[in-house]
Amino acid sequence: MQFAWSKVAAAQARIGAVFRWIAEIMNIRLALLLTLFFSMASTVPGVAAGDRYALVIGNAKYPDAEAPLKEPINDARDVADELKRDGFSVEVGENLTGEAMRRAFERFYGKIKPGSVALIFFSGFGVQSSRQSYMIPVDAQIWTEADVRRDGLSLETVLGEINSRGAGVKIALVDASRRNPFERRFRSFSAGLAPVIAPNGTLVMYSAALSSVVGDNGGDHSLFVRELLKEIRVPDLMAEETLNRTRVGVTRASRSEQVPWISSSLAEDFSFSPGGAGPRPGGPPVQQQAVIAPPQPQDALPARIEPPQPPKQIEVNIPPPGPPEPPQQQPPGRTEVALADDPTIKSLTAKLVDNPDDAAALYRRGQVYASKGAYDLAIKDFNNSLRLNPKDVEAYNNRCWARTVIGDLQAALKDCNEALRLRPNFVDALDSRGLVNLKSGQTKNAIADFDAALKINPRLTSSLYGRGLAKKRNGSISEGDLDIANAKAMDPNIAKEFADYGVQ
Repeated sequence: MQFAWSKVAAAQARIGAVFRWIAEIMNIRLALLLTLFFSMASTVPGVAAGDRYALVIGNAKYPDAEAPLKEPINDARDVADELKRDGFSVEVGENLTGEAMRRAFERFYGKIKPGSVALIFFSGFGVQSSRQSYMIPVDAQIWTEADVRRDGLSLETVLGEINSRGAGVKIALVDASRRNPFERRFRSFSAGLAPVIAPNGTLVMYSAALSSVVGDNGGDHSLFVRELLKEIRVPDLMAEETLNRTRVGVTRASRSEQVPWISSSLAEDFSFSPGGAGPRPGGPPVQQQAVIAPPQPQDALPARIEPPQPPKQIEVNIPPPGPPEPPQQQPPGRTEVALADDPTIKSLTAKLVDNPDDAAALYRRGQVYASKGAYDLAIKDFNNSLRLNPKDVEAYNNRCWARTVIGDLQAALKDCNEALRLRPNFVDALDSRGLVNLKSGQTKNAIADFDAALKINPRLTSSLYGRGLAKKRNGSISEGDLDIANAKAMDPNIAKEFADYGVQ
């Protein structure tokens, strides 16, 4: 009996050893499988970092501009190269027409997968209309506010479409706060870009403050992109911190003349250049406080310049204080022959060859001539436009402005008065008549006109700067200096513009 039990015990021991051996084999295999899984997860972008897609656009050759922009193409190429190094699948577009931009965005939308990162970079001209910011294609024909909405691409619409495709992180970097060639065509609308209402999980950065513009620095790259690339290359830096450091760098380098604007609603960590830390899409979302650039003086401008109720000034006949200013000579090189090869002028001239009584084409060609300093040619076209349509308020205002610039002040005043008779409180005509009064030495009337214009649009830089000059001439030095400083903060080129009008 004792012998039998010893055999059973020995058998049980052998069976236990077999099971332990099997368990060890299974543990080893399980360990190998887990090691292989985590190894793959750390090397496959779709698991560790998520899919990254970027559309980068640089638009430089706008026919309505006097010369191609120097910065956008170089900036777009450098941004694209950096994003490729950071794991983005990048499409680059240069000098895209409206149709080409729309096709590029459609391809971009089609790539986006749920949870992926979608980034757009745009450098070129931007215009705000109806409190939205629009990216402008190179072939846009913009003469009125409605044309902006027709030919431009709304940043809000683009971000909304990206969000609808399921992108987890949405980033828009927009370097388009430039003084554009379309502004003089509808001056009642603010310069620069508007705040964007974006979906959750979005990070937006403009190269300058809201409703402000920056001048080209004359180099091959913008200050904004130089600072941006410097910070993007810092490993393991979260995206919000990257853009905040970019903002600080631009502000310091420009001595606070250019202050980028940031808005964030990111709800998870993201790094442009992930290293050891990198993004953690598998972990729980980390709530981030929205990082927005602190308000600059120009952001609070409307509260600082609220004008008093202006006196009514419907029709004023101004006797000039002295001999009227002689009309200025046409700038050299601005002859009809010299401008004939301009693409926009050539197109409008072709229309007029087919139909000499095309009032719209005459008016638009007059605007282009005026924007290029060919004021005599502009006035000639406005004359013919008004002959065909004597109630064209816009043509009266533009002829008033062109006549003011060349010093034909009495005729200019009649045009502005007629524009305001046809359309009372027409902000552009108030602004133009303010310039007439300023050049005529009628500073009180100039202040009244500029006040009225600013009451309608408190960020109209030409009226703000003109009012500053008029106040200083009228003895209110400190108030005038404040207006001038605020106008320059919104548009660094405004002093040069007035100097070109013959007013300093």
